[in-house]
Amino acid sequence: MTPLTIAFTPNYFIPAATMLRSLLDASSGGFEVICLVTEEIPERMQAELVRMGAGRLAFRYLPLKGRLEGVYTDPRYTEAASFRLLLPELLPEYDSVVYIDCDVIVRQDVGRLYAETELGDNWLAAVFEAPIERQAERFRALGCDPQRYFNSGFLLMNLAQMRKEKVSERLLNACRVPYLEFPDQDALNQVCQGRVLPLRPVFNSIRTFFIPKYKPDFVRQYSEELWDEVQRDGTIHYTGGKPWNIFSVRFEDWWRVYDTLPEEIRREWTPPANTLRLWHLYQIPVFRGIIESFRKFKQAVG
Repeated sequence: MTPLTIAFTPNYFIPAATMLRSLLDASSGGFEVICLVTEEIPERMQAELVRMGAGRLAFRYLPLKGRLEGVYTDPRYTEAASFRLLLPELLPEYDSVVYIDCDVIVRQDVGRLYAETELGDNWLAAVFEAPIERQAERFRALGCDPQRYFNSGFLLMNLAQMRKEKVSERLLNACRVPYLEFPDQDALNQVCQGRVLPLRPVFNSIRTFFIPKYKPDFVRQYSEELWDEVQRDGTIHYTGGKPWNIFSVRFEDWWRVYDTLPEEIRREWTPPANTLRLWHLYQIPVFRGIIESFRKFKQAVG
């Protein structure tokens, strides 16, 4: 089984289940899912995930509350996400592991990627962002090459090499400051630069990869061919607004997967009425055209 780490809390159960459902649909083989948690996941929810996995998902839960004492974590983000910095020491039995955020719809074969990727002495494999101008300035201020700043929501981690070089200690020290906008991601970029194997952008297609006005920035970093591949097959990472709350970029792709979840899992959540109504309207062709026109206008004006 491919070792996979995720981080979530009970109130993020539905996004986590939706991501895992998409992972199974897109990937071969099975996964040992190591869940990094700060709150206990109810046994009922744990059992529901096991049943959904139908033998392809095995789960292990690591309670880690308090393990980041003295490390700055932004209140906008779950503390659990920063636990990826500790993975080399938390998982001494593994030489490498996949990490995926839960606000993702997987559309690539992660099991195959894990099996076929040779990390060498690189600490990570990740997708570099295609920075727009205001982002490039921030990346340079961090001491990072803007063309080599990566999003940390999808990583292959070389735990053996990171343990050998005591990378977790460096990452935690980099996080002991209150001014990082994305604390764990910025720290990973500062510490790991030069030791990151680039992945094709289809493995972690962030919000700007799907917005036409940012296409020139993407093509400058990658190519027209990869832009087309991302639109067609890219794993969708909802780095902006979340589709279960608002009409976001690629809103409909998240809801299509959500609709395939077992009923017992969907019963764990009452969708916001406005968002659910919009999804129902989107499935009617005439309304879909209106909604898509609104989307294009919204993206054009920013």
